[in-house]
Amino acid sequence: MYKKALEYYEKEDHYRYATLFEQLVPIYKGTQQADTVEYYLAEGYFYQGDFLLSAHYFDKFRQNYPRSTFTEQAEFMYAYCYYKASPRPLLDQETTNTAIAAFAEFTAKYPNTTKKAEVNRIMHELRSKLVEKAYLSAKLYYDMNDYKSAITALKNSLGQFPDSEYREEQLYMILSASYSLAENSVPEKKRERFQNTLDEYYNLMSEYPETKYKREAERIYANSVNIAEK
Repeated sequence: MYKKALEYYEKEDHYRYATLFEQLVPIYKGTQQADTVEYYLAEGYFYQGDFLLSAHYFDKFRQNYPRSTFTEQAEFMYAYCYYKASPRPLLDQETTNTAIAAFAEFTAKYPNTTKKAEVNRIMHELRSKLVEKAYLSAKLYYDMNDYKSAITALKNSLGQFPDSEYREEQLYMILSASYSLAENSVPEKKRERFQNTLDEYYNLMSEYPETKYKREAERIYANSVNIAEK
């Protein structure tokens, strides 16, 4: 059965060799081939696209065989499985955060790994996904005209990711939402909120004096200053 499983492995028949290796795990436990059986089993699930189950087996492997010749690769694959399972930005990003933590652990354990460039590329991609998630979540409030929540979410997003590629747009949305919130406020809150709008105008213009939103920003400024300075 072991020999046949290796034949299927060589042929990349992932379903068949994973099925056989799964049956062989208890039989080969404690033998010299045990780590090979369990590593190939984890690999088999990965290539079948069951990334979370594969991550589970790679995690077990790295705990059970810390000195195996497969261990570094298993540590990498554990993180890589979560990377592959990471969903599109609109969805919950718990898996993305798990992948980032796992890759950070991997690079800490193996600072001289030959996979450093690949890990850096993946980490950048995962972080970009979190940036986009924060941006889209905040923009949803803005698009729904929930200005107060939009301002809070946009500022939280910029606080978490200050170098976001969406920074200019987010600063403008904060300005626009602040202006709309002020316009729709009860009379006793209007002056204070228009003053807040002016603060957001200065924030935008100080960072992006030639912003593509300049015309609309100037309009908001002109309307706000008349009320805020009365």
